[in-house]
Amino acid sequence: MKSLGSIRRSFAPWNDPTAKPYILFDGVTKRFGDFTAVDDLSLAIHEREFFALLGASGCGKSTLLRMLAGFEEPTAGRILLDGQDLRGIPPYRRPVNMMFQSYALFPHMTVEKNIAFGLKQEGMPAADIAKRVAEMLALTKLEPFARRKPHQLSGGQRQRVALARSLAKRPKVLLLDEPLGALDKKLREETQFELVDLQYELGLTFVVVTHDQEEAMTMADRIAIMDKGHICQVATPAEIYEAPSSRFVASFVGNVNMFEGRIVSRRGGTAEIAGPDGLSIRTDNAGEAAEGADVAFAIRPEKIRVSSQRPAETGFNAIEGEIFDLGYLGDMTVYHVRLADGRIVKASALNAARTSTDPLTWHDRAWISFAPDAGVVLTR
Repeated sequence: MKSLGSIRRSFAPWNDPTAKPYILFDGVTKRFGDFTAVDDLSLAIHEREFFALLGASGCGKSTLLRMLAGFEEPTAGRILLDGQDLRGIPPYRRPVNMMFQSYALFPHMTVEKNIAFGLKQEGMPAADIAKRVAEMLALTKLEPFARRKPHQLSGGQRQRVALARSLAKRPKVLLLDEPLGALDKKLREETQFELVDLQYELGLTFVVVTHDQEEAMTMADRIAIMDKGHICQVATPAEIYEAPSSRFVASFVGNVNMFEGRIVSRRGGTAEIAGPDGLSIRTDNAGEAAEGADVAFAIRPEKIRVSSQRPAETGFNAIEGEIFDLGYLGDMTVYHVRLADGRIVKASALNAARTSTDPLTWHDRAWISFAPDAGVVLTR
């Protein structure tokens, strides 16, 4: 059995028609004066899911999170959590907690006092607070730093303090607004996996807002791609990457080559596309596109082969060009190949061996080619 990409875990309640969503946005609209931040949006999130809202600045993702937290009220529509309509319920009475990008730690308090703050506000007995704080310190590996103040911690440690404080109240849902934005690249990559492991261990529902594609792809069970207050696609990371629903989604997530053309023949799921500059494309992923339709053929750079040798069969899925630019990144080499019409095609090759049997450099003539199942046809 083939699947799109690697599967992190078998958890997939969204594929069960009897499963009820834990969080439901039902026809939600949010306006600020004349500006519509979220426009008639419906979305279902399941219990124990790690869900990501991904989009550019201003797309409405943070507004959606703030409405779930109770900091904003919808102009229209409903937000339900475990079947309960949240309208009119203030933030402090909702079973959710929100962790902000700034962390908002109290600089004059120690780590343990920062974690305990919300529990004291709720009037929890001192013995129970001490026990809960100890649990959170152990969970986030902060025990050696319990007596330190925020300015004595690294960025990653401060991030974990904010996370521990958010989890201390044991919310049903944890909301994370750009939680790793303040960390450097290496620490951010490490923390992504830590968050995934922590969410799985706790069995909580996490909803994260981010504009970082890699962050969403690494952490989330499913991703909602947002644009101008609308949801463009909701799917697993592998489905978003390998089977985007539109040109926008394909272009927004990762690098992609887009060949505009027309379907000249179709049989079953296989179609032939007359592409640009004489390129004939044969694809096994024609989707719903009808014969004669104008479409885009989207293919990722790593699915394209680059060679100095002419492929054995060049009737389809192969065209000659010139190496316009290349970059050696250690684990892979990125090629920019210029076709006769000036179009630049991006390709990448994994450097699995230390030496190359087909070295290519600037201005070399080269062939690009790809398999029939390597790309996908887009009609939107």
